[in-house]
Amino acid sequence: VQLVESGGGLVQAGGSLRLSCAASGIIESINAMGWYRQAPGKQRELVATITSGGRVNYANSVKGRFTISRDNAKNTVYLQMTSLKPEDTAVYYCNVDLETRSGTYYYIRPYWGQGTQVTVSS
Repeated sequence: VQLVESGGGLVQAGGSLRLSCAASGIIESINAMGWYRQAPGKQRELVATITSGGRVNYANSVKGRFTISRDNAKNTVYLQMTSLKPEDTAVYYCNVDLETRSGTYYYIRPYWGQGTQVTVSS
């Protein structure tokens, strides 16, 4: 299983970016999907999550500005970020909890994307 992220970059404060994370490989089902971020010198923190049923959860710092969504047919999760602030600058990682298999052995585990840099200039 592989997660490929895209959409990061440099943007001015107040601008917008859309991150994508596509899962590929042997995927039987996908449970929760989410985005985390890690700023320099800080711990990785949760940004937003979405369950298989579409239930969403956001960090207080991004509520009203970020929107998480998913396309189950494409095994992809998105993060639409608007009204970006310099404090949103970080490496953003997607996280997907999914069921896969090795031969006839099925198991559930989380996978992480490689990370994509988001830089917001003031």
